[in-house]
Amino acid sequence: MNAIGLIELSSIAAGMQSADMMLKTSAIELILSRTICSGKYMVLVGGDVASVQAAIAVVDEELDESIIDTFVIPNIHPDIFPALSGTNAPPELEALGILESFSVASLIEGADEACKAADVQLIEIRLAMALGGKAFCTLTGDVAAVTSAVEIGAQKIGEKGMLVNKVVIPNARPELLDEMV
Repeated sequence: MNAIGLIELSSIAAGMQSADMMLKTSAIELILSRTICSGKYMVLVGGDVASVQAAIAVVDEELDESIIDTFVIPNIHPDIFPALSGTNAPPELEALGILESFSVASLIEGADEACKAADVQLIEIRLAMALGGKAFCTLTGDVAAVTSAVEIGAQKIGEKGMLVNKVVIPNARPELLDEMV
């Protein structure tokens, strides 16, 4: 699996329908399919690039009116999956970077870009549950790397008009890490 794709929809019924459509279209793996806050639904799939693109395209064509946001990311950064499951805790917290987005899709895209751009460790990605439909990620590393990563991730999220906030905390207190993981 070298690519992931996500569709974020405004309808729960359309979300379930889209998951079924994608699985029937391509040889992909269903990573996550669930309701998220504000009555939205998200479907995250993985596979080879062409299969993921085909799965996303079929939903794009059929359910366009329900789609909030989508993406296909080839060569996904390896920190993304453990951060989604909350199992990427670093041994210590250096500088802390936070990216916050109005959409799940734009946040994952921003997190991937941030990790590819600088020597940082993605700690966690939280997706829309008990967040009013928003999403955020946290990352750590030295101040310069975190600053660079946050700027690049924020730029990617901002391209879709979904950036809520971005923060870099130099020398973050270690207690913050206990609250994240």
